[in-house]
Amino acid sequence: MDDTTIFDGILSGEIPCHRIYEDEHVLAFLDIGPLSEGHALVIPRERAARIDALSDDSAAALGRVLPRICRAIMAVTGCSDYNILQNNGPAAHQEVQHVHFHVIPRSKDDAGLGMAWNPREFDHEHGARLAQMLRSELDIA
Repeated sequence: MDDTTIFDGILSGEIPCHRIYEDEHVLAFLDIGPLSEGHALVIPRERAARIDALSDDSAAALGRVLPRICRAIMAVTGCSDYNILQNNGPAAHQEVQHVHFHVIPRSKDDAGLGMAWNPREFDHEHGARLAQMLRSELDIA
């Protein structure tokens, strides 16, 4: 990743943020364009544009921290539901080219995030071939 992002400025302290959690691998802070109260961003300190480019250590650290952040947001905001949103690449609507997770508290009547889910037909024969190719790629054939 060659281009600097707003997250580089936040990580360096040049751009202020409302930090809610940090350790050697992860920083979490409030989103300044929130979709709801308590909307937070969780980012790795490692510079990587997409999750597939992250090291195993950074990915594991994010996985350990996300549940803790979610529990804290639920406790403080009183929400019982939330979205965790993470995009990879422009076609997937990624705006900032640094891995980041949105934790978005939700309530029944909020209108801050709309989602459309348009499933395709599933061909089981093709699915079996695709699953085998993926297992082979993962070396778990």
